[in-house]
Amino acid sequence: MPRALRLVLPGVAVHLIQRGNNRSACFRGDEDYLVYLANLRQLSAKYDCAVHAYCLMTNHVHLLLTPGEEGALPGLMRDLGQRYVQYFNRRHGRSGTLWEGRYRSCLVESRRYVLACYRYIELNPMRAAMVNHPSSYLWSSHAVNSGMRSDPFLAEHPEFVALASDATLRHAVYRRLFQTSIEEVLVNAIREATNAGYPLVSDALLARIGSKRRPGKPGPAAMSPAGVYLLS
Repeated sequence: MPRALRLVLPGVAVHLIQRGNNRSACFRGDEDYLVYLANLRQLSAKYDCAVHAYCLMTNHVHLLLTPGEEGALPGLMRDLGQRYVQYFNRRHGRSGTLWEGRYRSCLVESRRYVLACYRYIELNPMRAAMVNHPSSYLWSSHAVNSGMRSDPFLAEHPEFVALASDATLRHAVYRRLFQTSIEEVLVNAIREATNAGYPLVSDALLARIGSKRRPGKPGPAAMSPAGVYLLS
């Protein structure tokens, strides 16, 4: 059976998750995290992919990024995966695959879901009961996005920029978003969409996506029970 085509559009953000094979650890120490981030930094520039948020968990990775051109995202993830696996296997004296098949992803474009994805990603360590606040976790983008430190590697998504007119205010507004938990319906929608490839987008973009439907793919755009836009 042929692989399902991923829905990727230049200029539209993508939330993706990649898990370790059999949920095994893909990071065993600080150097592993640093090497992964160094490669992500280099390859995101090479492939013109703006990284907005990330969280490196022990056995999986979350990224929110926007590819600048067609083919940028698969090129980035291919090279990143290969580079990191080669490093990890050498360092830890192992061989074979590290990742659990292909990464899972979904388009994220509507204001509600873009900002929810930022929070969903950076709250992962709290959901896993690893920390009491996302600012305590070293291997995520929260410290940068909340203004605790700077890093030009991260690019602000337009919906993030729209939070306030200047950086100081944006960071303050962003920090306030973490004073309340994400609605469960949003958490479930993001999880479902990412695992199944459903787009979390506005009606206008949904119409564009429908016009790009593969030949022979019948039916109008529909919505899942969780309220996630999908192609039928």
